[in-house]
Amino acid sequence: MGIRILSPEVASQIAAGEVVERPASVVKELVENSIDADAREIRVEVGQGGRRLIRVTDDGCGVPAAEAELAFHRHSTSKLASAEDLNHITTLGFRGEALASIAAVSRVTFLTRAAEEEAGTLLRLEGGRVVARRPVGRPPGTTVTVEDLFYNVPARRKFLRSEATERRHIDAWVTRYALAYPHLRFALTHDGREGFHSPGSGDLRDVLVAVHGVKTGAALLEIPEDPGSGSSIRVRGFVGPPSLHRGDRGGITLFVNGRWIQDARLAYAVIQAYHTLLPTGRYPVATIFISLPPEEVDVNVHPAKAEVRFQDGNEVFRVVQRAVRRSVLEQAHIPAASLPASPTWPGFRPSDRRPPVWAAQAQEPAVQPALPPREAPSGMPLLRVVGQVGAAYIIAEGPDGLYLIDQHAAHERVLYERMMAQREEGVPSQGLLEPEPVDLSPETAGLVEAHRESLRRLGFELEPFGGSTFLVRALPAVLAHARAAEVLADVARALQEGRSQVAEETEQAVMRRVCKQAAVKAGQVLTREEMEGLVQALERCASPRTCPHGRPTMIHISVAQLAREFGRE
Repeated sequence: MGIRILSPEVASQIAAGEVVERPASVVKELVENSIDADAREIRVEVGQGGRRLIRVTDDGCGVPAAEAELAFHRHSTSKLASAEDLNHITTLGFRGEALASIAAVSRVTFLTRAAEEEAGTLLRLEGGRVVARRPVGRPPGTTVTVEDLFYNVPARRKFLRSEATERRHIDAWVTRYALAYPHLRFALTHDGREGFHSPGSGDLRDVLVAVHGVKTGAALLEIPEDPGSGSSIRVRGFVGPPSLHRGDRGGITLFVNGRWIQDARLAYAVIQAYHTLLPTGRYPVATIFISLPPEEVDVNVHPAKAEVRFQDGNEVFRVVQRAVRRSVLEQAHIPAASLPASPTWPGFRPSDRRPPVWAAQAQEPAVQPALPPREAPSGMPLLRVVGQVGAAYIIAEGPDGLYLIDQHAAHERVLYERMMAQREEGVPSQGLLEPEPVDLSPETAGLVEAHRESLRRLGFELEPFGGSTFLVRALPAVLAHARAAEVLADVARALQEGRSQVAEETEQAVMRRVCKQAAVKAGQVLTREEMEGLVQALERCASPRTCPHGRPTMIHISVAQLAREFGRE
């Protein structure tokens, strides 16, 4: 087959494939144009998940009549004048490809009026060709109507997902830009029914409530400004407390200079900020805005502008991780217990309620003076130990009610932070009376050998003993009475879990395993002195509210909750 030059129509359809992946891509590009046009109100109307209709209306600056057709020429834009301008892009759009790409694969009606002109302009295009033009009356602004998307590219239309799926993708884009620009009013309708609207109040929390609901929106923690960071990178936004988490990374939303981006490394920075604060396999909810000088970020690396490249990616990672971690540690509260609702069956009276039966060790007089409202340096209230229930939970009194402390989770946290502090100089180890040989699988033995130096800093003294066998000469002191074979097998599992991570995180995974083995177990009766010592050590921890695996160490039952349970309200 000979070489030939493609027709303009085919070339346009191929190019459109890079920009217009699905109906949501059209919504994204048109909304970005509206934002760049200084709109204050943006309305998005969708029919049949975008297959039949997409209409975006704004009250922005509009397009002068003389430039209406030019707007649909490929690589025509008002946002760049030279290649030098690519070094400091401050607009969402800049390639000059969006309208041309959309028009190439749909039927478009373009209705616009510049504020300084008396009449507007209507253009109709099919497959990228102008088929009609006339003057019309309308307010300043622009309305772009896209119909029959991919009508001339049936292969692309065939691969669209269900209407519900396409609607979800459109919802995601509209809500992202509502979050990024809370001072703008957004409205989204699907087949004539309102799906989302934002108030345009300028308050980001108002939009978060509209996106996530009242309960979640109110629970999110604001990231405070950090003017003393000395960096040109600024981070703001809202993050969830450790009690608010999801099963995937979908709750993490990132913006750079007002542009939504996909960046696995920055998402990981947010996840790492919750290190030891979330249960295994759970992920935080966060809406993060990163601001930095335009010349320090390259947004011209992806056709859909969804990826960026930072001049100093490591610094951005550190600033984001530090800002999120600080916000969570400073503002997160101890989770409250969810007590069952009061019975409502006929004839029930508050006086009929019986208090729960506590299998507790009562070691205090019946009446104690109220505790003053004081806090430990970590922000945890200073507690007074009352007893133990079920040989698993410590009961303590605080300034505002009752605290139930999971003794195993609390001890894990104490041991973990102690090991973290010791690891630079070496975690104390305990030599075995007789070195113990431990057989491992070849793959596991290779991992242990690769991390032998890290394990040494954590208190392990291991020596190759031929094949895949290691001689264990010493263990971390906290595991002095544990069986070497069980400990090393557990450590090997931690190494396998962390082998795709950096060395520091692998060490942390091992420490979590060690602390889990060494911590006091549920079912172990503690003396009064042991309970008090554990609570006091927990109060000194930097992150006392969760164990290293992210489970809560304690729950709080307020005086008001107790009063309700006893029918005093």
